[in-house]
Amino acid sequence: MTFTLDLNTVWFALVGVLLTGYAILDGFDLGIGALHLFTKGDAERRVMLNAIGSVWDGNEVWLITGGGALFAAFPIVYATVFSGFYLAMFLLLTGLIFRAVAIEFRSKRPAPAWRQFWDVCFSIGSVVSALVFGIALGNVARGVPLDAGYEFAGSFLGLLNPYAILVGLTTVALFMMHGALYATLKTDGDLHSRIRGMLDKIVILFVVCYALLSLVTFLWVPTVTENLRQTPILFVVPLLTIVALANMILEIRRDRAFRAFLSSSVVIATLLITFGLGLYPNVLVSTPEPANSLSIYNAASSQKTLQIMLIIAAIGMPLVLVYTWCIHRVFRGKVKLDTTSY
Repeated sequence: MTFTLDLNTVWFALVGVLLTGYAILDGFDLGIGALHLFTKGDAERRVMLNAIGSVWDGNEVWLITGGGALFAAFPIVYATVFSGFYLAMFLLLTGLIFRAVAIEFRSKRPAPAWRQFWDVCFSIGSVVSALVFGIALGNVARGVPLDAGYEFAGSFLGLLNPYAILVGLTTVALFMMHGALYATLKTDGDLHSRIRGMLDKIVILFVVCYALLSLVTFLWVPTVTENLRQTPILFVVPLLTIVALANMILEIRRDRAFRAFLSSSVVIATLLITFGLGLYPNVLVSTPEPANSLSIYNAASSQKTLQIMLIIAAIGMPLVLVYTWCIHRVFRGKVKLDTTSY
C-alpha cells in the first residue's frame, strides 16, 4: 500500500476527521442516553439530561458536516451508501430524532407517566443510534455487494450480519464507557458514586467486546487488515489504542475523571484511524467483486471541486472547532438544577 498526498487523500482524511469528531462528541451524548434508565428518580434523570443539554445539538453538527463532506468529495459513495443503507439510515435518524424530542419534551409536564415515556424514548433512541452507527461501520469494513454500476446489490437483512452486529455492540459499549466518564465529570453526590460504581463493569464489557472484535477482524476480515499486514509500521495505531485504554483504566483507578475521559477520546480516535488506514484507498469495498469497489479516485468529484471545497473547509473547520471549544468551556463543571433546566 502506498499513501499519496493528493486532494483525494486529503478529503478522505477530512471526512474521517469529521466522523471521528462526531464519534467523540456525540458518543458521550449517546452513552449518557444508554445509561439514562439506570439512574434513580426524577432529579437524577434531569441531571443526566442537563449534563448534555447544552452541547448535544452542537455535537450533531459534526455528523451533518461529515455527510456534507462525503457528498461534496465522494458523491458516488454518498449516493450508494444512502440508497443502499436507506433503512439503516432511517433507523439512525429516527433514533436521533426521538432522542432530541425526548430531551425537549420530557420536562414540559410533571406527570410521572409522561416523563417515564420520554425517558424510555431517550434511552432507546440513543442505543439504537449507537448500534446502527456501529453496524454501518461494520458493513463498510467487511464490504458490501456492489454491481458494475456501483449500486448496492444486497438487502437490509444482509447488513445485519454477525460481524456488523458485533461492531454495533462494541460501539454501544464504547459509547456507554465514554458517556459514563463524561457523567462523572458532570455529577456529584449519590449519582456520581452510582455511575462510578457502574463504570468498572462497563469498561470490562467494552474490553471483552473489543478483544473479540479484534480477533474476528484479524482472522476473517482481510479488507481491514491487509494494509496493516503490508505496512507493519501502521500497527503502531492499534497499539496506541491499547496504551490509551490502559491509561484510561489507570486514571479511573486514580479518580482522575478528566484524564480518563481524554484517554477514552483517544481510544475512539485511534480505533477510527485504524479503520481508515485499513480501508484506504477504498471508501466502500465491494464483496465478492473487489473490482466494483469505490475508491477515493473512481468515486471522487473533479479536482477543481475538491480544491474549492478544501478552501471552504479551511475556513469553516476552525469556526466549528472554536464554537465547540467555547460551548464546552462555558458549560463546564458540575450540573446544578434550576428553574431553567430540562
